[in-house]
Amino acid sequence: MKILYGTRFNDQGVSESIGFLLIFTIVIAGIGLVSLYGYPLLVQQQVSADEKIMEKNMIVLQNDVKSLSYKTVPYKETSLKIGGGSLTVYNSSYSPSSSTLTIYDSDPTHTYVTQFHPGELRYESVSAQTDISLQNGAVVLRRHFELGSTMLAEPRWFYDSTKRTMVINLINITSTGIMAKEGIGTVRMRLGDTNYAYFPTPGQPITNPVFLTYTSDPAQNYSVAWGNYFTNTLKMPPPVGATYRLPTVDTLVIKRYEVIIEAL
Repeated sequence: MKILYGTRFNDQGVSESIGFLLIFTIVIAGIGLVSLYGYPLLVQQQVSADEKIMEKNMIVLQNDVKSLSYKTVPYKETSLKIGGGSLTVYNSSYSPSSSTLTIYDSDPTHTYVTQFHPGELRYESVSAQTDISLQNGAVVLRRHFELGSTMLAEPRWFYDSTKRTMVINLINITSTGIMAKEGIGTVRMRLGDTNYAYFPTPGQPITNPVFLTYTSDPAQNYSVAWGNYFTNTLKMPPPVGATYRLPTVDTLVIKRYEVIIEAL
């Protein structure tokens, strides 16, 4: 070993070792930062993309229901991708606590609709903690960690203020069995029974204000979405509890449709 003025000449390899350790540390730190910050963002973007896709899918299914109900198309079939969650049919009578709708006036003999249960076709996202439901002709969204709900697509109800005529379409979603699907699925549905009722009828004129009571399922509360639709779109006065007063009507038309989900 040569020593000149106290300097060693065999330590050139030290700089290579330090350089390797520095580069290795930077690489590991970069991987850690990507794992800590980048991966959750990628997952969140995927979850958001799955949710947006299902919003569009549910509106497509709503259009299928409209074709069955209003265009009297006997059968519809739609293939779709179900990402980040599951698509489930909840029969209109699956639970006594499911949402109900009643239409009546102050005369106890004039009850136009009694305890109507619409049922629903619901997408439940485990990762996003979000439910998107096709119910009674509308598409509504509810987030588990937030209060309230939003109506993404409105049902086809109609009020003519000039002729004071209101048309209410009630769609009952039912199924041939318990159904749930993940991944790629095909929704097959057909039109079942239909019923039309027109008021006034002989011996049952509309002489009193007409009221609508919407009671939401406590476990799946979409009352905010439906309340905004009643008050903002149909211009009903603010509710008293869960009861809304319909605009003044001389003619009330209530149409009921049964949509049967045969497969997912």
